[in-house]
Amino acid sequence: MEFGLFTEFQCPAGMSETVAFAESMAQMRAAEDLGFDAVWLAEIHFQKDRSVLASPLVVAGALATWTRRVKIGIAVQVLPLSHPLRLAEDVATVDHLTRGRLEFGVGRSGLPGHYAGFNIPYSESRERFLETLEILIKAWTHERFSHAGRHFHFHDVCVMPKPFQRPHPPLRVAATTEETYPLVGRMGLPLFVAPRTISISDLERFVRGYHEGWTAAGHTGRGDIGLSMPVYVAATERQAREEPEASTMHFFRAISEALKKSDGTAAQTDEARSARAGRLAELTYADVLSEQAVFGTPEAVVDRLLELREALGFSSLSAWMNPGGQIPHERVLASMRLFAERVAPRLT
Repeated sequence: MEFGLFTEFQCPAGMSETVAFAESMAQMRAAEDLGFDAVWLAEIHFQKDRSVLASPLVVAGALATWTRRVKIGIAVQVLPLSHPLRLAEDVATVDHLTRGRLEFGVGRSGLPGHYAGFNIPYSESRERFLETLEILIKAWTHERFSHAGRHFHFHDVCVMPKPFQRPHPPLRVAATTEETYPLVGRMGLPLFVAPRTISISDLERFVRGYHEGWTAAGHTGRGDIGLSMPVYVAATERQAREEPEASTMHFFRAISEALKKSDGTAAQTDEARSARAGRLAELTYADVLSEQAVFGTPEAVVDRLLELREALGFSSLSAWMNPGGQIPHERVLASMRLFAERVAPRLT
């Protein structure tokens, strides 16, 4: 199994942006030193008091020179917010800078606020996502190509550079809504899942749709699943429960509020999003511990992750060690160290 560290480059209220970048970059370097296989970078916009990670590919380019071994993943690039040709160029450039260590996770985000700030209707997110992904693959795999779509038109363009990895960096598609799982399966691409706006129980059910879509499309073998999960490891059960509590609950309450915002253009989508927002607003910490996160001593975390691996069949884990972004830096490093030394060796 591959083990990665997920980060949002947290910047809670009262922290300067300079400190936010310094602490998160230090955690990225620590991940490599501790033996993590990968680091995964979010893309987050317009979220004051949450994150400074608006440009994950820029950070990935910096990490290319700060690290030597660890894979650098994007989790995930919100495709509808980018111009596809410029994005194709940037991804290929970072792939060269990392000498093929880039993994490119893609998605469309479940937060309407990301779209509102760029004046893009959220109701167009799915069609923009699919069209942008199509263009990216063309740009990387064809010397020259043309495209005539609903949102983009190009004639006889040659995108340079081509990626270091051929035909392109590994792709992994994020799914947040139930209907997306079979879609990704039919596309024949690896899946990226995270129990944030849904529970682990729902995730088990949705993953079956991914495999059904995979089989129905005639793909051979079995689809690959990557799991991103809040994980916190401490020496005692009490520490593991109490230390991340305030930060974690802050995250779920904030996401609930963000999901309530709507651009008013897709009533059915808004209804489903509102239901998820309501569920998150009512979550108790006991609910979080059972259905949204894995917190505990090294032994307890091993046992729970083994259970989840059996239920979900994931092959890679991206551990979010600072859910909510308010856990002090030194405690995040301590959790990372315990995970690397006492959890990961028992799961390989």
